[in-house]
Amino acid sequence: MNAALKDALEQAIRSATGRPFSIRAWSAASGGCIHRSLVLADGETRYFAKTNDVSFLDAFSAETDGLAALQSAGLRVPQPVCHGACETGAYLILEFLDLHSHAGDEAFARLGRDLAALHAHTGSNYGWPRDNYIGPTQQQNARHAGWAQFWRDERLRPQLGLAARDGHRTLERLGERLCARMDDVLAGHAPAPSLLHGDLWSGNAGFLRDGTPVLFDPAVYWGDREADLAMTELFGGFAASFYAAYRETAPLDSGYELRKRLYNLYHLLNHAHLFGGGYAAQAERLLHELLALTGR
Repeated sequence: MNAALKDALEQAIRSATGRPFSIRAWSAASGGCIHRSLVLADGETRYFAKTNDVSFLDAFSAETDGLAALQSAGLRVPQPVCHGACETGAYLILEFLDLHSHAGDEAFARLGRDLAALHAHTGSNYGWPRDNYIGPTQQQNARHAGWAQFWRDERLRPQLGLAARDGHRTLERLGERLCARMDDVLAGHAPAPSLLHGDLWSGNAGFLRDGTPVLFDPAVYWGDREADLAMTELFGGFAASFYAAYRETAPLDSGYELRKRLYNLYHLLNHAHLFGGGYAAQAERLLHELLALTGR
């Protein structure tokens, strides 16, 4: 850590907490592939810090906004302390939590109930007051009264534009065919605009030693609660007790299996943009499946 960043982090923490703090030790923290994560220590006091180029300041602002929304809804999250930038980079300081990725069935069941409680918070429209980020990709959140329109124009079409820019013309062509059918695909499905985590894969959830679930790295918006559930199934890592507890608390509507594929297409397209390779092929296969399932 360079001296300018160290001074900026110390001063930001002091200003935000009103207490003395000097970084006596720091260590790299595991997890994530976008930011450099650090644990900052001053004796017994520790904070979790994310740092990156100055261009990521808005992403840290959006993350702070998302964590505050989840916290206001009653979820346990790392408490945001402060965020800002100095001449050498941007930073986000969070409460340090000793998190574990593995937990027993009851802890996962509690996570399922917590997620159902989050989704019980509803808004008047789909979207969010500000754009945010899905990984490093900007996520558009313009408000819409209709869910099909929101998913087509704020989720799929921006990703299809990125696919075209990246040279994946087949993804763009197939995706536009699907977008043209969106009103039919989601006909009769008018979900309440639930508060969503937005990027709910297993790497963005953890557990305290007592089993308390903790969610972090959100990409929040008001949307179909099934979109959060769908992403938990995309990469795995959630115990069966999680799904059983969620469905017991908030049963899903019929047609979820089809909509799950539609919602996970968004994340596969984003991964194709960020990482290319097999994700582009996976997204193309899923588009063919969706078009076959929704064809007339």
